[in-house]
Amino acid sequence: MKNKLPFSQVIPVRFSDLDAQSHLYFANYLVYGDEVVSNYMEELGLNIMDPLNTPSLIFTVNIKCEYINEMSGGSKALVCVGYSRLGNSSADVVFEIYDSQSDSLMARGSMTQVFVDPATRKSMPIPAFYRDGVIKNQPNLT
Repeated sequence: MKNKLPFSQVIPVRFSDLDAQSHLYFANYLVYGDEVVSNYMEELGLNIMDPLNTPSLIFTVNIKCEYINEMSGGSKALVCVGYSRLGNSSADVVFEIYDSQSDSLMARGSMTQVFVDPATRKSMPIPAFYRDGVIKNQPNLT
């Protein structure tokens, strides 16, 4: 699916990201996925790092991760992201993590996002500009 996901970024696996066995600590696969999803969202114009000025907050309500292989320190993770579903006020984003040197799939997962009005803290429709940006990159989601 790597070639079907519209956004990717390389993250170096740092010593501080490892567990006692010198593998990427399991929770950091999720951190890597979330970081790249956030960067993709910013590229599409949704600055979630400025909650006072964003048209929508994003609440992650479900996370899944399938661990396929271990990553070691000094390697580089290629993290690919995109959407698999766009609803009215929620969406499912998927991620895949590859060892950038061997091109081996290391993990894959998904996150369900709910778009939330910053003032009322209630779900709201996905902002039109954001939906349009996602669909422009993934026309199969219409």
